[in-house]
Amino acid sequence: MKINGNAIRPGNVIEHKGGLWVAVKIQHTQPGKGGAYLQVELKNLRDGTKLNERFRSSETVERARLEQKDHQFLFEDGDLLNFMDTGTYEQVAISKELVGDKAQFLQDGMQVEIEFYEEEPLNVLLPEHITLEISETEPTVKGQTAASSYKPAILENGMRIMVPPFCSSGEKIVVNTETSEYAKRAD
Repeated sequence: MKINGNAIRPGNVIEHKGGLWVAVKIQHTQPGKGGAYLQVELKNLRDGTKLNERFRSSETVERARLEQKDHQFLFEDGDLLNFMDTGTYEQVAISKELVGDKAQFLQDGMQVEIEFYEEEPLNVLLPEHITLEISETEPTVKGQTAASSYKPAILENGMRIMVPPFCSSGEKIVVNTETSEYAKRAD
């Protein structure tokens, strides 16, 4: 599907220079001289390289159609992560490199969405929040204010994040998978 160069939005996947690119950041620029353009930071979905491009409203780009399918995370096998399509029960192996830092959030049986382009898996979309247990953190100090004073903690998956001072070891917390930050205490 063709769209105007100024209609690109963050998260859009476009075909550009023989590859598939996702728009990461956009900035509308209107110089004093000449026509307005859209400055777009693109990230290649296959190799992760980044590119800055200018698109004018007169240019058209091809927007790629991605198919999203529900999958369940099964297990990790070396450099591969194995998922099962919840509809057809077919298994898909995806490299850890493609998933990136989000791979550390994967838990057995977790429901995820995988984006495909012509049967090629391109991206794994995790739930926005997941619950993890704090394995190790400093003890709570009485009288310490909660005003932006965070302390380091190690979670059950080995990840290090900053948590509020009232959190203690063994407690379950909710973590935002996009920002890798503490969200709230688990219910």
